[in-house]
Amino acid sequence: MTIDTFAGLIIGLSTFLIIGLFHPVVVKCEYYFGTKLWWVFLLLGMVGVALSLYVSNVIFSSVLGVFAFSSFWTILELFEQRERVEKGWFPKNPNRSDYRK
Repeated sequence: MTIDTFAGLIIGLSTFLIIGLFHPVVVKCEYYFGTKLWWVFLLLGMVGVALSLYVSNVIFSSVLGVFAFSSFWTILELFEQRERVEKGWFPKNPNRSDYRK
Protein backbone atom coordinates (compact mmCIF):
# COMPACT_ATOMS: atom_id res chain seq x y z
CA MET A 1 0.00 0.00 0.00
CA THR A 2 1.18 3.47 -0.82
CA ILE A 3 0.17 6.80 0.62
CA ASP A 4 -1.95 7.34 -2.49
CA THR A 5 -4.17 4.52 -1.26
CA PHE A 6 -5.11 6.72 1.68
CA ALA A 7 -5.31 9.99 -0.29
CA GLY A 8 -9.07 10.36 0.08
CA LEU A 9 -8.95 9.69 3.80
CA ILE A 10 -6.04 12.09 4.31
CA ILE A 11 -7.76 14.85 2.35
CA GLY A 12 -11.06 14.23 4.12
CA LEU A 13 -9.51 14.27 7.58
CA SER A 14 -7.47 17.36 6.73
CA THR A 15 -10.60 19.12 5.49
CA PHE A 16 -12.43 18.23 8.70
CA LEU A 17 -9.55 19.54 10.84
CA ILE A 18 -9.10 22.74 8.83
CA ILE A 19 -12.79 23.60 9.00
CA GLY A 20 -12.82 22.69 12.70
CA LEU A 21 -9.86 24.99 13.29
CA PHE A 22 -11.37 27.94 11.45
CA HIS A 23 -14.59 27.99 13.49
CA PRO A 24 -12.98 29.10 16.78
CA VAL A 25 -10.63 31.38 14.82
CA VAL A 26 -13.66 33.24 13.43
CA VAL A 27 -15.24 33.58 16.88
CA LYS A 28 -12.03 34.77 18.57
CA CYS A 29 -11.00 37.06 15.72
CA GLU A 30 -14.38 38.81 15.70
CA TYR A 31 -14.39 39.06 19.50
CA TYR A 32 -10.97 40.71 19.73
CA PHE A 33 -10.63 42.54 16.41
CA GLY A 34 -14.06 42.75 14.78
CA THR A 35 -14.13 42.43 11.02
CA LYS A 36 -11.13 44.66 10.33
CA LEU A 37 -8.76 41.71 9.82
CA TRP A 38 -10.72 40.24 6.90
CA TRP A 39 -7.82 41.08 4.59
CA VAL A 40 -5.53 38.69 6.51
CA PHE A 41 -7.77 35.81 5.47
CA LEU A 42 -7.80 37.10 1.90
CA LEU A 43 -4.00 37.03 1.86
CA LEU A 44 -3.93 33.57 3.46
CA GLY A 45 -6.35 32.35 0.81
CA MET A 46 -4.32 33.82 -2.05
CA VAL A 47 -1.11 32.30 -0.67
CA GLY A 48 -2.89 28.97 -0.27
CA VAL A 49 -4.11 29.08 -3.89
CA ALA A 50 -0.62 29.95 -5.16
CA LEU A 51 0.99 27.17 -3.13
CA SER A 52 -1.69 24.73 -4.22
CA LEU A 53 -0.82 25.45 -7.84
CA TYR A 54 2.90 25.20 -7.13
CA VAL A 55 2.93 21.90 -5.20
CA SER A 56 2.91 18.84 -7.41
CA ASN A 57 1.79 16.33 -4.76
CA VAL A 58 -1.95 15.77 -5.14
CA ILE A 59 -2.58 15.34 -1.40
CA PHE A 60 -0.66 18.45 -0.34
CA SER A 61 -2.10 20.46 -3.21
CA SER A 62 -5.63 19.42 -2.22
CA VAL A 63 -5.08 20.26 1.44
CA LEU A 64 -3.66 23.66 0.47
CA GLY A 65 -6.70 24.24 -1.74
CA VAL A 66 -9.02 23.39 1.14
CA PHE A 67 -7.04 25.75 3.38
CA ALA A 68 -7.22 28.52 0.76
CA PHE A 69 -10.95 28.34 0.24
CA SER A 70 -11.60 27.92 3.95
CA SER A 71 -9.69 31.18 4.38
CA PHE A 72 -11.89 32.85 1.78
CA TRP A 73 -15.01 31.47 3.47
CA THR A 74 -13.76 32.86 6.79
CA ILE A 75 -14.11 36.39 5.41
CA LEU A 76 -17.85 35.84 5.00
CA GLU A 77 -18.08 34.13 8.38
CA LEU A 78 -16.40 37.09 10.12
CA PHE A 79 -19.13 39.43 8.92
CA GLU A 80 -21.83 36.89 9.75
CA GLN A 81 -20.29 36.44 13.20
CA ARG A 82 -20.64 40.18 13.74
CA GLU A 83 -24.36 39.80 12.97
CA ARG A 84 -24.63 36.88 15.40
CA VAL A 85 -22.98 38.99 18.12
CA GLU A 86 -25.37 41.87 17.44
CA LYS A 87 -28.31 39.46 17.77
CA GLY A 88 -26.96 38.38 21.16
CA TRP A 89 -26.10 34.83 20.12
CA PHE A 90 -22.44 35.36 21.05
CA PRO A 91 -20.97 37.67 23.69
CA LYS A 92 -19.75 41.17 22.86
CA ASN A 93 -16.25 42.16 23.85
CA PRO A 94 -16.74 44.82 26.56
CA ASN A 95 -13.37 46.37 25.64
CA ARG A 96 -14.49 47.19 22.08
CA SER A 97 -16.71 50.08 21.17
CA ASP A 98 -16.92 49.59 17.40
CA TYR A 99 -20.21 47.69 17.41
CA ARG A 100 -22.94 49.09 15.20
CA LYS A 101 -25.78 50.80 16.96
